[in-house]
Amino acid sequence: MAAVHDTDLRIVRFRWRAWLALAAVVAALALLALRAWHLQVREHERYTQQAEGNRTAVVPIVPPRGRIVDRHGIVLAENLPVFALEVVPARTPDLDATLQRLGELVTLTPRDLQRFRRLLAESKRHESIPLKTRLSEDEMARVAAHLWALPGVDIQARQQRRYPLGPTAAHVIGYIGRISQRDREAMEDWPEERVANYRGSTHIGKLGVEAAQEERLHGRTGFERLETSATGRAVRRLDMTPPQPGETVRLSLDIRLQHLVERLYGQRRGALVALDVHSGEVLALVSMPSFDPNLFVDGIDADTWRSLNDAPERPLFNRALRGTYPPGSTYKPFMALAALELGLRTPQTVVNDPGYWVLGNHRFRSHGETALGPVDLRRSIVLSSNVYYYTLAHEMGVQAIHDFMAPLGFGQLTGIDLPGEARGVLPSPAWKRATYRRAEQQRWHPGETISLGIGQGYNSFTMLQLATAMATLAAGGQRPTPHVVMDTQAPGAESAAPATRVPPAGQRLALRPENIQVVLEAMAAVPIEGTSARAFAGAPYRSGGKTGTAQAVTIGQREKYDARRLAEFQRDHSLYVAFAPAEAPRYALAVIVENAGFGAAHAAPIARRVFDYLLLGLYPSEDDIAATQRGQSAAPIGTPRRIADVPWPPPIQSTAP
Repeated sequence: MAAVHDTDLRIVRFRWRAWLALAAVVAALALLALRAWHLQVREHERYTQQAEGNRTAVVPIVPPRGRIVDRHGIVLAENLPVFALEVVPARTPDLDATLQRLGELVTLTPRDLQRFRRLLAESKRHESIPLKTRLSEDEMARVAAHLWALPGVDIQARQQRRYPLGPTAAHVIGYIGRISQRDREAMEDWPEERVANYRGSTHIGKLGVEAAQEERLHGRTGFERLETSATGRAVRRLDMTPPQPGETVRLSLDIRLQHLVERLYGQRRGALVALDVHSGEVLALVSMPSFDPNLFVDGIDADTWRSLNDAPERPLFNRALRGTYPPGSTYKPFMALAALELGLRTPQTVVNDPGYWVLGNHRFRSHGETALGPVDLRRSIVLSSNVYYYTLAHEMGVQAIHDFMAPLGFGQLTGIDLPGEARGVLPSPAWKRATYRRAEQQRWHPGETISLGIGQGYNSFTMLQLATAMATLAAGGQRPTPHVVMDTQAPGAESAAPATRVPPAGQRLALRPENIQVVLEAMAAVPIEGTSARAFAGAPYRSGGKTGTAQAVTIGQREKYDARRLAEFQRDHSLYVAFAPAEAPRYALAVIVENAGFGAAHAAPIARRVFDYLLLGLYPSEDDIAATQRGQSAAPIGTPRRIADVPWPPPIQSTAP
């Protein structure tokens, strides 16, 4: 009986073990089935994409950048097809040896190698870095024949940005450059869709219109899906989404006028802004000296950058947009308008000008201390009386001056569609308290108000602000918003009408038309019987203007100004504001020639030639241009030419390699 019982126990144990084994097998099979279902059903799409990714590659196609043209369609920025020699460091076993071998096949300048090393430090190792941006046909053939022995080296077809007019209007057009680490950090705040549009892109707008209109100029990135081999080599194209080229941006600039004004400056420094008084279109925005934007396209070398950035002439500085200067006597017409609007003076109010004015123990003098005698509003502008405006500023007070000038745009951003505009300084007691730290410096002194009346003291404005204020008066109190972009046009639609762009809205100021007319009529006498009469002698049209001579450094009351005893950068600035034609103003401008002296001798002659161009269609003679460059011209000399008869494009030499 005991033996039978042991046998039964063994059978029971065996059955339990069998069932446990079966359960384990069933559980394992269930887990396998569940895993198979998970992989083949739930994860089907993901693994299909991964498998497809192992077989295909999606490559971005960078769109051609849009062109920039002037108001007449003259090309200011375009794309030049080139073949570039590029290196992917991650695929190059011995980079130094590869560079040495490439140097035997093509001409590599120190600038090429310096730029490559800099880009190498800024880029990721798997990125393609340009070594030489433009290969000749012979160089292409030599490199192509040796590519099999140069891993990581390739010849790429690229479109290189080109500025055919070199330095002309460089501060307005701007330039593009390679996307830097700072640019990538800025992109982190962009919407994901916009970031995706820059996949494969290596360049971005850095300055001027190139930066301000980046989204329109860049276009839409395309993509192509390629079938690849196990080694990653493209076998065939599966499909493609073509890129959309950037739009053509048309500027309001008249580039021939812009180039003429830049020539008139010669080696002198300064700025000029010319506006359409009704639309706010910028016809010329000149900053001299200029620079060649072609230098920046593929990275500027350290020596060239240092020479531009450290030069005392500051060619990279946009004087028209960012340079702030005391307006000098060009401020007087606006002070005269304030006197009329605030009821402090009438056109007939007479002030005696003995050549100086005394407040307390301080003597405020006129230039040269010349006595003008009895002066009314008209004579105060025509003869540029300082005493008239010393007394006016004293009567108005600093706060009233500030409150009247701010709506005219002084010390305010104009809203121009270019980056980097400076605000300048329209002084007030609140401004002084916010600017200075020590209590004794924060207090506003009555004597500081006096200099404001003649555009000196703390006054500091841009030529763009001065031109906008002049345009406001010329337009009868309608302040325009200056802008350089007229319209845009889709690529390939040259025969179609440009995209409609509504001009930026201006602002109607509450100024009495009769008061504006009094000031404009006084300004219209300046080119006839006033300080700019020599520059406008013989002009077949009437214009209005006001000369200005602004101090670059303070001259003591007991000292006399003598330019010969001062360093060049300490001499007075030469300014002129103007409008034309006087009967129905269409154009307004502001011009400064730095450290040149009297406004009538240097700035006014440039203004005369701008109006001759705009109103008469005349281009000055070469002798006249040369004389103006030297600051030795008044009315034009020689025989002027019709604009259409002047050869174009000009023989401009780019400094880029």
